[in-house]
Amino acid sequence: MKKISILLIEDNRLLREGISTLLKKQSDMNVVSTVGNGENILAMIGKLKPNIVLLDLGLRSRNSLDIVKLVRTNFQETKIIVMDLIPLQADVFEFVQAGVSGFILKDANIDEFLKTIRSVYQGAKVLPPHLTGSLFSQIVKHAINGSKPSVIVESVRMTKRERQVIELIADGSTNKEIAQKLHLSPYTVKSHVHNILEKLALNTRVQIAKHAHLSESYKTAIDTTSLISE
Repeated sequence: MKKISILLIEDNRLLREGISTLLKKQSDMNVVSTVGNGENILAMIGKLKPNIVLLDLGLRSRNSLDIVKLVRTNFQETKIIVMDLIPLQADVFEFVQAGVSGFILKDANIDEFLKTIRSVYQGAKVLPPHLTGSLFSQIVKHAINGSKPSVIVESVRMTKRERQVIELIADGSTNKEIAQKLHLSPYTVKSHVHNILEKLALNTRVQIAKHAHLSESYKTAIDTTSLISE
């Protein structure tokens, strides 16, 4: 039986050794190497040719996202799984766009941990459990499939007013300023913001702004919609 060859990049020594010990006990897995940072990663992959790279999302010495991009550019057959406690939606989106195939939460149980590795090896895309089934996961699926940002935005149905509010948030406007520009009450604006957060499975206005900048379509939202009509 062909074993899944794994390269582990984790800068916490105890965690690195623990994960390595766990994986080596699996009859279908082979840890080809473990490293504490992402230095010389391309040369190492070229030599060892791992099927899977397990990568700590929060490396202290290197930008993990840059490592993902380098690996995907140079070794398209190598699949990448990133590990983190609870990744933010923005992080998940960026890493998926960069080519990551799966996410493992560091507090996952052993069965979930191993299942994710095997699933990704077989070609599946695995999102963090806390995002599965959310509207945000639909956005990520569009990113996985290579859809343009405008298509991604359209996957979540926003009213014209909500799109205007998103654009104004992206411009840095407060709820009070948005209310004045759109001739609405502050309470109504607050309600719109709440609905937007729910639809996109986001937590903060900053995340809304970041989402808006992914799409050119929001830049014309105000120009193409009357500011005094609902």
